[in-house]
Amino acid sequence: MLSAYDPVIFSRLLTSLTLAFHIIFATIGVGVPVMIALAEWIGIKRNDSHYLLLARRWARGFTITVAVGVVTGTAIGLQLSLLWPKFMQVAGQSIALPLFMETFAFFFEAIFLGIYLYTWDRFKNRMTHFYLLIPVVIGSSASAFFITIVNAFMNAPQGFDIDVLTGKIINVQPLVAMFNPATPTKVAHVLISAYLTSAFVLAGIAAISILRGRKHVYYKKALKLTMVSALIFSIGTAIIGDFSGKYLAEYQPEKLAAAEWHFETTDQAPLIIGGILTENNEVKYGLKLPLALSILAHGSPDAEVIGINDLPEDEIPPLWIHYMFDLMAIIGVALMLIALTYVVGQKVRKWNVHNKGLLKLIVLGGPLAMLAIEFGWIFAEVGRQPWILRGYMKTTDAATTSGHVDTMLLVFTLLYIVLGFTCIKVIRKMFKNYPAEDEIASKGGDNK
Repeated sequence: MLSAYDPVIFSRLLTSLTLAFHIIFATIGVGVPVMIALAEWIGIKRNDSHYLLLARRWARGFTITVAVGVVTGTAIGLQLSLLWPKFMQVAGQSIALPLFMETFAFFFEAIFLGIYLYTWDRFKNRMTHFYLLIPVVIGSSASAFFITIVNAFMNAPQGFDIDVLTGKIINVQPLVAMFNPATPTKVAHVLISAYLTSAFVLAGIAAISILRGRKHVYYKKALKLTMVSALIFSIGTAIIGDFSGKYLAEYQPEKLAAAEWHFETTDQAPLIIGGILTENNEVKYGLKLPLALSILAHGSPDAEVIGINDLPEDEIPPLWIHYMFDLMAIIGVALMLIALTYVVGQKVRKWNVHNKGLLKLIVLGGPLAMLAIEFGWIFAEVGRQPWILRGYMKTTDAATTSGHVDTMLLVFTLLYIVLGFTCIKVIRKMFKNYPAEDEIASKGGDNK
């Protein structure tokens, strides 16, 4: 029976809360600079003031989210050391380099973002201003690259030895630790899904404006740019997701088996969507796609997939991650279909892509995309359990034994509520008080 205060549980809850809140701003922080760059580049190439204004207005909102992301990112760094000290003692030397590089990438991004924001209309050659945005895009994506490497290392630790007598880490090879088997798929999936989510969030904002009766071509151009980008990114996400499945089959079979409720090792394995798991580990009401799991895992319908029953019982993740995997995948497919419908509709002259039905789906796509990010990270983190450092250290052995973690959970919950409310209020006022039509008119542009 659990005591009233369990530092392991409260450490997990606080870390989960911080990650769930931070991932919203981290995702926007990685994806929106890419969309800003696309808008400004198109605006310059086509000499189109609407696309240039898109880049300018998106950059303003992006700056607010960056500020909040700094706070939550700092909180994660502190909690990693304070809540999981034993993990940092063992793994800290191996992951110190990517942690440092992540901080460097952020400062690199922040410096050029400041210069970019304060040099609008300062250059005769517009491309000069665009070049200032390139370091922002590189810095934001590099920041995600390095921090995701840390997570990849937790799933596939390598590049060190542990002294069996002292328990200390020796023979550290930082580059080997960084470029572990999990790195390619994890980094690629994080980046492309951040681009996809940001495209849908921005598309949703444009769609809301059109639904509210704003007919200016500015909003239609914003919608077209974001939805075409979303289709490209959604296809990329699906392809990388397929590679991720093959990585799990080879390196983390327990995670794949738990995600798919695959109990018996067999070839021609079906993929299960939804359903309910009985006490006897029988799946009811689930949709089975014949051969699909074998194809996902090994690229062949006849491939053998390892089942839960042939894996160590104490290393099986919680089986409810099946729902996290399903929700992430289903949302990903839905987003692709929404984007595809819009892009195809653009080519059909008789079809109005600004009809209310499609616009409402696009608006819904923004929060759904963000939920897919949350579900994906829950699947990634819970699917690694019981390990915090797979094969070396279990989560229960890594947590702090200090008191008052429950108090800190309450404090940080209040902090995130205040930050979230403030961020939404500031961004809403920023754009509500100065709509795009007014800004276009103030610059002497066409207000139609």
